[in-house]
Amino acid sequence: MGVLEQKLQDALFIWRIYVNFFAKNHSPLKQNRVSAPYIGVEAAMSINTKYKNSVFTTLFNDSAVLRELYSALGGVALPPDTPIEINTLENVLYMDFYNDISFEIGGKLVVLIEHQSTINPNMALRLLLYITRILEKKTQGSTLYSKRRLTIPNPEFFVLYNGTDPFPDTAVLRLSDLFANPEDLGLPERTHHLLDLEVKIININGGRNIEIVNRCKELAEYSFFVDKVREYQRESGNLEEAIKKAVKYCEKHDILREYLKIHGSEVLKMLLEEWNMEDAIAYARKEGREDGQYTRICHSTDIYQYYCTGVL
Repeated sequence: MGVLEQKLQDALFIWRIYVNFFAKNHSPLKQNRVSAPYIGVEAAMSINTKYKNSVFTTLFNDSAVLRELYSALGGVALPPDTPIEINTLENVLYMDFYNDISFEIGGKLVVLIEHQSTINPNMALRLLLYITRILEKKTQGSTLYSKRRLTIPNPEFFVLYNGTDPFPDTAVLRLSDLFANPEDLGLPERTHHLLDLEVKIININGGRNIEIVNRCKELAEYSFFVDKVREYQRESGNLEEAIKKAVKYCEKHDILREYLKIHGSEVLKMLLEEWNMEDAIAYARKEGREDGQYTRICHSTDIYQYYCTGVL
């Protein structure tokens, strides 16, 4: 079986998992079961690769807001005229992140990820691939083999965690934690790794890292909004109803007022897509464990990629 045929077979399997999940958990699909469509080469070639926005990316995709957020994370007060260049990747097939923003500020290239599911232990490796893609795009047109030395920004990585699993206030993941132990070849041991990458994870759930969160108004209000959605969801058991109630509450109490004024009509759709996707990933992992033949594709990156390209 060729690579394309295998990927199409995988896509069909993930589609069935996704549909079965919604059929069991959402009333519209309980009444109208959806069968997987036939996907041929022509359909694969016309897949929609449009970037799917989220509440996090639309809220923080603004230079002034990012400047305040980065100041909060770094514990500094940056001047309001500090320039920022946003360069978030939009190729979702490569990116395999949902809530990511990357930007340059003061000679640094900052990659910022919001994470609502269980923290992935391979995050440092994923971010290495991500930053490589950004640097590849930045150096397009440059002569890498010329005598002139190129200057690249100093990378920095943050994950803002607001999932429901227990997690400490902060944690650090390193690429070197994933390295295999080298065989003893009689060579002298190195005192440091020749390649490494460090990711700082900051818990932004309600009541956690209050000093950091309160330094950025949008971050504090976003954290409150997410907590409010979950509070209402626990009460009603209905995500859509919980989002609507949280939006009304925030509008009434002047929380994320400007953002909701502009994006209020989109928030429901974005959060439903985002949070239902998290549930579907968890369901697919369970299905994958029960069906060993397909375990290899039941990972968040595979499901997310097919979802974002319109196959799911």
